Amino acid sequence: MQFGRYFEEFEVGAIYKHWPGKTITEYDDHLFCLLTMNHHPLHIDAHYAATSTEFGKNVVVGNYIYSLLLGMSVADVSGKAIANLEVESLKHVAPTFHGDTLYGETTVLEVKESNSKPDRGIVYVETRGYNQDGTMVCIFRRRVMVPKAPQ
Repeated sequence: MQFGRYFEEFEVGAIYKHWPGKTITEYDDHLFCLLTMNHHPLHIDAHYAATSTEFGKNVVVGNYIYSLLLGMSVADVSGKAIANLEVESLKHVAPTFHGDTLYGETTVLEVKESNSKPDRGIVYVETRGYNQDGTMVCIFRRRVMVPKAPQ
């Protein structure tokens, strides 16, 4: 089974559909909030969310959604990475709720050889996350330094 890709294996326009998805539980969300010290009641207080927000229920913390999508993409994108260089943009475009299932896919936008080291290159990708209904909930772009295949 392949884990990650060498530089030569990336092709502009390629789309990697990450599998499996992840159903997000209340426990997952609360644990992530507590580990990262994000105590906003929108994420951890069901009464507050029901009575004081437009959603009427807890919203999963956005950094958890991003972290899940990043993790889902490792086997397809950065499993052989030398370094994750940059997250250029990160947008949460729709809320995610407890019980939603998150799926991800990544598109290769650019593939560029390193100017300074001939044994590696930089891959520019866009990862999108969707819930079980196909609604996009998160999108981000990043640059990853990956090695060239051994000769």
